[in-house]
Amino acid sequence: MSNVEVRRVGQHDFVATNDRGASVRVGRAGAEGAFTPVELLLAAAAGCAIVTAETLVTRRVDGELTARADDVRPAGAHELDAVPVTLDYDVSRLDEEQRAALEAAVRRAIDQLCTVTRTLKKAPPTPLHTP
Repeated sequence: MSNVEVRRVGQHDFVATNDRGASVRVGRAGAEGAFTPVELLLAAAAGCAIVTAETLVTRRVDGELTARADDVRPAGAHELDAVPVTLDYDVSRLDEEQRAALEAAVRRAIDQLCTVTRTLKKAPPTPLHTP
């Protein structure tokens, strides 16, 4: 299990740190060198998908493997309508049957193993505790 702590280091400037000592800057939209909380959510969704799919994809194709998650919401809204995740890799050397098999394997793995996207689909409660 992992825990993340976010600590204020300046006005509108925060650092998220995990138990293993990794850290990332968090800030408001437009903050130089920082991720917004929504961008971290998107990174988590894309990151979970790519980590889950990596072995399945790299066994069958060469080249780059990227994942992207998009912020889908009306302008000014304070909640996302969707978190679409797109994996990109070169399947040009695979025949139709191989492509279909790879797509099915990747979708199945993400549907069964990707904790972040599974959690987003479930929309669990997020209780807030204050002093």
